[in-house]
Amino acid sequence: MKTRILVVDDEPDALELIEVNLKAAGYEVLGAANGRQALEKARAAQPALVLLDVMLPEVDGLEVCKNLRRDPRTASIPIIMLTARAAEIDRVVGLELGADDYITKPFSPRELILRVKNLLRRGGAQLETSQQIRFGGLLVDRPRHLVTYKDKPLDLTLTEFKLVALLAERKGRVQSREQLLKDVWGYNTLIDTRTVDTHMRRLRDKLGEAAKLLDTVRGVGYRFLEE
Repeated sequence: MKTRILVVDDEPDALELIEVNLKAAGYEVLGAANGRQALEKARAAQPALVLLDVMLPEVDGLEVCKNLRRDPRTASIPIIMLTARAAEIDRVVGLELGADDYITKPFSPRELILRVKNLLRRGGAQLETSQQIRFGGLLVDRPRHLVTYKDKPLDLTLTEFKLVALLAERKGRVQSREQLLKDVWGYNTLIDTRTVDTHMRRLRDKLGEAAKLLDTVRGVGYRFLEE
């Protein structure tokens, strides 16, 4: 059964180009031309991933992203935002709203497919380490893809889960932003390391009291404190 991807873009030519390349790579593709259609199709079809343009009629991509993350039926679906090259604020806001990644227009079909494969691979991969990691009231449960604090489940995105699980596994060791981009996002070339910082801010907000376990090493990266 082919992996289903929802592509949301109001430009017919852009939508067709993305669909052609995704189908050539072996994916099943659903298309949506506006935010309302995107929300309806995401809820009904439960795609494995959403490619979401920011500039959409009726309901823009940022609002769609926010709604997908709020709905339990779609909260865990990975999202890649498609943004204009100059719209840095859209990229930052998109990540803060829960997008897992972004790609700027214009982009090469090869880069797009690599980003999609990387994100889907992260979702299916299991870390080859201990199944559970516990620090006081914080529990990282890999088999169930779940993080709880004082027995209360935390609503983390795919990327946030992978990030906290990796840092917890490597507790006490500083992980540079570049290393996190490679091990969590799957990038072997340097991209904007602010992607890491944005996800860390969201992760800390969701961890609440447990955020004290995440330490920022100025100018280097992050580490999970042993105590």
